[in-house]
Amino acid sequence: MNSSASPLIPVTLLTGFLGSGKTTMLNHLVRQPELADALVIINEFGEMPLDHMLVAHSTENLIMEMSSGCLCCTIRGDLVRTLRDVAWRFSRNGQRQFRRVLIETTGLADPAPIVHTLMTHPQVANRYRLDGIVVTLDLATGNATLDRHPEAIRQAAIADCLLLTKADVADTGTRDALMRRLDAINPAAPRREVLHGEISASKVLDLGLFSIEGKAPDVQRWLREEAYTDDAHGHDHAHARHHGNEDGHDHDDLDAHHHHGHHHDVNRHDDHIRAFCFAVDEPIPEEILAAWLDVLLGFLGADILRVKGILNIEGSDKPMVIHGVQHIFHPPAMLPAWPSEDRRSRLVFITRDVSRAAIEETFRAFRNVLPQAREAAA
Repeated sequence: MNSSASPLIPVTLLTGFLGSGKTTMLNHLVRQPELADALVIINEFGEMPLDHMLVAHSTENLIMEMSSGCLCCTIRGDLVRTLRDVAWRFSRNGQRQFRRVLIETTGLADPAPIVHTLMTHPQVANRYRLDGIVVTLDLATGNATLDRHPEAIRQAAIADCLLLTKADVADTGTRDALMRRLDAINPAAPRREVLHGEISASKVLDLGLFSIEGKAPDVQRWLREEAYTDDAHGHDHAHARHHGNEDGHDHDDLDAHHHHGHHHDVNRHDDHIRAFCFAVDEPIPEEILAAWLDVLLGFLGADILRVKGILNIEGSDKPMVIHGVQHIFHPPAMLPAWPSEDRRSRLVFITRDVSRAAIEETFRAFRNVLPQAREAAA
């Protein structure tokens, strides 16, 4: 999304509730070559600190520690200053010494403020881009955590990748119940099983649409609209279906071999989460899109946890992609070409207490009313 000579620095956000295994996993991750030149920003909380010596050694001392408490509470201060200053603090002969950033947050943190900072803060957004949100969830206690802590549901809902830990101590019934629940909270995020903190770094990096330099955007992998719908066109159903190994995920991707039926309630009343995709056949006038999103986010922004979309804009032969977390949207970007013959606009929503019908009805209202108002004013 950055056209300047200096590419934006990818940032991976690693979060997950207390006790879900983030620290152990991070110790394994930073030993791997893909993260040898990564800057790791940690936020310590509680009595289980990261092994500093190991991380510092594995990342060539490229480490910053947030020492002022909860990361989300100090987001406008510490993190902005850290991201602003690390480029020169960790440089040699005028060259930055890290290619990517990994931020580990406290398990109590809602990730949204960090995402907002990356997308919008003037001292951050012009240097960094969000590559992906990676969330750890304990297979044995994950359901109880989701029951008791709304923050954990929000973390799971906006994840780009879900890492399911402690499989060796989870019984089949507990595991299957959590899988069904995640079908409703976040049907599209790949789920990867992690034993004793061991996960390949390649599974948690380059998750974004514009993630790999020199490669065309992989819209299908990024949007995964098929995960939200039972039919090929996305018009009728809002519940999730997991397909086979169609998107290239290998054996540790639980989606590849864990198929679920639809006898369960995909929208559990206690989670209040809705995940759905809807399509628009006709090109959308840009002014209608802008007005609709402004009103939608103004009234419902806090409850629209995540939006992704590829849009056919009236008068343009190239598709637009949009990406938002709660009331903040990344600046829209135009792709060089459509990824397939399908020219419909497709929007994926994950919401809290906002129905698919409400989203679609507001769009139809704007599509019908704005042209009439424009004609009346002419």
